[in-house]
Amino acid sequence: MPFELQVALRYLLAKRRQVFISVISLVSTLGVMVGVMALVIALALMTGLQYELRDRILGSAAHVYVWKPVGLDDYRAEIARIESVDGVVSAAPALLGKALITGPGGEGFITIKGIDPAREGAVTDLGRSMVDGDLADLAPASDERRAGVLIGRALAATLGVQRGDTVTLVTPQGALTPMGMMPRQRRVDVAGTFTLGLFEFDQAYGFVDLETAYRLTGQVRPDHMEIRVADIYQAAVVADTLQRTLGAEYVTQHWSEMNQSLYSALWLEKMAMGIGIGLIVMVAALNIVASLVLLVMEKTRDIAILKTMGASSRSIMLIFLMQGMLIGIIGTLTGAALGVGIATVLDRYRVITIPSDVYQVTYLPFLILPGDVGVVVLGAVVICFLATLYPSRQAARLDPAQALRYE
Repeated sequence: MPFELQVALRYLLAKRRQVFISVISLVSTLGVMVGVMALVIALALMTGLQYELRDRILGSAAHVYVWKPVGLDDYRAEIARIESVDGVVSAAPALLGKALITGPGGEGFITIKGIDPAREGAVTDLGRSMVDGDLADLAPASDERRAGVLIGRALAATLGVQRGDTVTLVTPQGALTPMGMMPRQRRVDVAGTFTLGLFEFDQAYGFVDLETAYRLTGQVRPDHMEIRVADIYQAAVVADTLQRTLGAEYVTQHWSEMNQSLYSALWLEKMAMGIGIGLIVMVAALNIVASLVLLVMEKTRDIAILKTMGASSRSIMLIFLMQGMLIGIIGTLTGAALGVGIATVLDRYRVITIPSDVYQVTYLPFLILPGDVGVVVLGAVVICFLATLYPSRQAARLDPAQALRYE
């Protein structure tokens, strides 16, 4: 063991007369540990929430949207053009409208989305999110059968309906009658229920086939295309390529652009929380300064004797640097391990539940990123190192003659 490290450990584990300094060192270690642990858990929480919302949004909606103000005349030909673009996995037509849905147990306003049941499952996770029923049940099997609608399980509970029950859809796009303009009204069967994991979809969306959407909205063609790409981080590039390929009469948007305000808010909150909790580590570093200053004052005679025996100023400085770094490294590694362990347990067992109508998720997810943990550990160690510089340099500058003058 190096001479400096041996002396540093001896001072750090001092007993009897130096027990007060050992207690301060222990408190400093605990301060660093708590600060690092809290910071790791906070970053895991914000990262988990950000990724969870991203996955649910991308599962409920498309990666890229292509709009045409006058509508898509031949959407099958448009699909062939779009899917020929590099990076595009699949495309599907869609038509949006508003409606009032009424059931035996209540009523509510929803967004009606007309889809092609054969293609929707390749663009969104609707097919994999079905609780009861299937996408193929949307189109009526015969002219005598009513069309179907898919609604969220939460909305089905509000309306008091289940698969096979009948609901009424009323849309504001009216039909001209002798009594004037009257809202369109149509009775449809509940073809199934789904759970996409986002409150706004599960509570306020209804999916119908395109033909039913045409009758409800008064339109005769889809108004946009929804596209899934191979790499979600290349969605902006694919959107720009589609814009150039399709022409100026088309408008493209990608998922990060449409949810920019949400992700900006989450990123800002993550940074603010990281900075706020990071101040705990700064306070713990001040404790390290205090403990080393007290140790230098207590060990003035020992330092003078070591110097008279031939110890260099560099060795004296290294003794106190190592002692401070031992406090910082032990506290940092212990805190990081505890933070990773606690965050893993909280995420695996979904300990913390929250109201889904407010936060769009039912529990607080925690996601540990190695990069976040590495930054926290490195930052804490650097802060602790900086905290040891002043007392270590003061110890190295001590004059043996002045220290032993009155001994």
